[in-house]
Amino acid sequence: MKDLESWLKERRITEVECLVSDITGIARGKITPVSKFMAEKGMRLPESVLLQTVTGDYVEDDLYYSLLDPADIDMVCKPDISAVYPVPWALEPTAQVIHDCYDKMGNPIELSCRNQLKRVLALYAEKGWKPVVAPEMEFYLTKRCEDPDLPLQPPIGRSGRQETGRQSFSIDAANEFDPLFEDMYDWCEAQGLDIDTLIHEEGTAQMEINFRHGDPLMLADQIFLFKRTLREAALKHDVAATFMAKPITNEPGSAMHIHQSVLDATTGRSIFANDDGSMSELFLHHIGGLQRYIPEALPLMAPNVNSFRR
Repeated sequence: MKDLESWLKERRITEVECLVSDITGIARGKITPVSKFMAEKGMRLPESVLLQTVTGDYVEDDLYYSLLDPADIDMVCKPDISAVYPVPWALEPTAQVIHDCYDKMGNPIELSCRNQLKRVLALYAEKGWKPVVAPEMEFYLTKRCEDPDLPLQPPIGRSGRQETGRQSFSIDAANEFDPLFEDMYDWCEAQGLDIDTLIHEEGTAQMEINFRHGDPLMLADQIFLFKRTLREAALKHDVAATFMAKPITNEPGSAMHIHQSVLDATTGRSIFANDDGSMSELFLHHIGGLQRYIPEALPLMAPNVNSFRR
């Protein structure tokens, strides 16, 4: 915590956004003065925030009380000092700190998606393996819309015209929103988010950002923060950004693709390939496992009705 205190002082941080992610990737938590943050070294939140839906509602009562203490007790949220980032769009010097969730006995809360990822990574470590991932984030830019019942419309770019038709990989179509993306890149760089390429996808004003390969926990945090960053950049330029799976009926859907590989933690070599470059037995088991278990895990990967419209 001493290094974190120095980091905050060097940047003259006045406020701290204490964050946890719910299952839909929405930032939940508290905003606190930096002095209070350093004094308390964490926060308390109701466990129920981990069961909030994308609309802010809660799951049905039977499921709710089967997963939570009926007293709706607080969980203890502790800052991860490796997950501290500036908030480049804030008016005052502000930091955002991702927290981990524990019960009053110090045990990780199982409903926390970050804790679940740590649990999975520990299983890899027991085998002597190191997973590596590279996410791709697809999203739409749209006009601002106050009425959720109205269809979303493409925004107006630098040319003063709305985009029409399909513009896959068009550089000029992507450059229509160059001022927005310049802010996005600057803010990502300020936070140390390891984004790579920007492309125009098939839909009208549909884009994709690729991340470089890296550690799954680090990249999960970065995706969490990137979605906040892009939405803020869009708002600054009077448009909206949505990561919904199917936001526009007659346009292609959006997804988050995840490239994945597994390395031997000692040698750094891929366990998916034999010495001659052919597919290893472990790779075939990996593919078989995906085929067998992804249908059962789909409610976690696609928890919203909109996902199935895609």
